Amino acid sequence: MHWMRKTFEISHDKHQTIYSMEGVRGFAVFLVFLVHYMTLIEPWVENETLVYQVVEYIRDIGNVGVDLFFCLSGYLIYGMLLKKKFNLVKYFKRRVQRIYPVFTVVLVVYIFLSFVFPNESKIPNSWGAALIYIGQNFLLMPGLFDVVPIITVAWSLSYEFFYYIFSPALLSFLSMRIWLPKYRALFFVLMSIFLFAYFSIDSKYIRLLMFVPGILVFEVLENSLPVKMPLNGVVFLLFIFVFLVLFKYFGVDGLLKYMFLFLFLFLFFLDCFSPKSFSYKFFSMSYLRWYGNMSYSYYLIHGLSLKTLFMFLSYLCPVSCDFNGIVWLLFVPFFIFTLIPSLILFVFIEKPYSLTR
Repeated sequence: MHWMRKTFEISHDKHQTIYSMEGVRGFAVFLVFLVHYMTLIEPWVENETLVYQVVEYIRDIGNVGVDLFFCLSGYLIYGMLLKKKFNLVKYFKRRVQRIYPVFTVVLVVYIFLSFVFPNESKIPNSWGAALIYIGQNFLLMPGLFDVVPIITVAWSLSYEFFYYIFSPALLSFLSMRIWLPKYRALFFVLMSIFLFAYFSIDSKYIRLLMFVPGILVFEVLENSLPVKMPLNGVVFLLFIFVFLVLFKYFGVDGLLKYMFLFLFLFLFFLDCFSPKSFSYKFFSMSYLRWYGNMSYSYYLIHGLSLKTLFMFLSYLCPVSCDFNGIVWLLFVPFFIFTLIPSLILFVFIEKPYSLTR
């Protein structure tokens, strides 16, 4: 227990720590795990069965995990830019330090394995095209640009880096640091309404809006804006209800889905960051926080771990062997296995090179 606390607790320097935030990271990355586990296990499940429907259902719900990460980044980066004396060079140096050490190691592993298993490789055969493609991935172009990511989940990093660039530019250009908090909040609400209208025409980048609920939560909590919230888990349970019931069974999708998601991310985080709420206490549990603290390493490497496990599974139990119970039989051991390389990556790369200032 002492070793785990020493390993997974993260120093926040002089920053005020919201412990539930760390737990929400763990919850978010577990949702991402569900997406990939259910996607890879699906060929072993018999079609048109209840289990098959449950697998599809969980996979759809798990996609919200990335939006939770975007919302967290919205809160943290915006708050940092408002509260600190801004230095552009130090800011971008810190962002690069946070993203690239782990990303570079995982990218190198993927490139190496692409040559070991050429049938699984996404890298072009010609050296020139291969170097360009690898360079595009290293520069985090997949996601915002039409480039296939070598690391499947890395598309979201281009969204993150866009936000890292856009947010200080917007704050500086409009001199928003000297605005009254209520006017900043009103600006982001109006901006979101305008962008939702635009995304009703072309929704390609609609998930960029999922950073904004975090911005609004920061303004409400830090400046005591008059937004009253029910506590004791009401919002958390409502969040679960909406995404487990309405979206799936009432066909809420597309633009309307993201409008609901925007609203409930705002309510969800407002509740989670309120110390008296059930949600705050739940997401402040030590093991969930520790899992959340290594979530970036886990996020980037767990897909490769799962792919390896399912390659072995295909030899031991061919896809033609329909056995619906395999979904639940392998769930826990496969999840535990994904923790091992993530832990190694966190301890030897992320913590010393990305989390040490």
